[in-house]
Amino acid sequence: MSKRAHKLTPFSFAVLALVGEGGAGAHDLVRMMRQGQHVFWAASASQWYAEPKRLAELGYLQAERTPGQTHERTHYTLTDAGREALHTWLAEPSAFTRIQCEPIVRLLAAEYVEPEVLARSIAAVRGPLAESYAALDAAEALAPQLPHRARMLMINHRFARRMLDAHVAWLEEAEAELRDAAARRR
Repeated sequence: MSKRAHKLTPFSFAVLALVGEGGAGAHDLVRMMRQGQHVFWAASASQWYAEPKRLAELGYLQAERTPGQTHERTHYTLTDAGREALHTWLAEPSAFTRIQCEPIVRLLAAEYVEPEVLARSIAAVRGPLAESYAALDAAEALAPQLPHRARMLMINHRFARRMLDAHVAWLEEAEAELRDAAARRR
């Protein structure tokens, strides 16, 4: 691997893959991230703006200023170095998915609060779950507009739906246990 490639992170490759052959602006990357509801890759909007700029400075993306609705925007496209970095990275063994799940940590600390309080706390994920399902429905409807990626997108969308389903099942189980714990305290 080249010295430059050592400066790349898994997030760098997420940006390179999303820019793809069609190119994208940082605002497009933020929109894609929001449409995915953080199911596939969670990062702040500022990271989605900063990373393409960094990748352009490293020579993996070409940056071009283009007119926008209110001001100029930067449109990024892959360079040969970006394609080569993706090619090399894709051939490497994939890491297992890292998961950060705040509600799980809250349930782990259940002994520090009344069951009813914790149940209300973790129930707050129902809204974001519903939003994620809706965003996934919208993303699935858009997949045919990207014929070169549609089949792979649909595989990813089915995976995301199973992840959301697992969160719902976990939440229902946790809430049932907290109801039982509250009943035992009475």
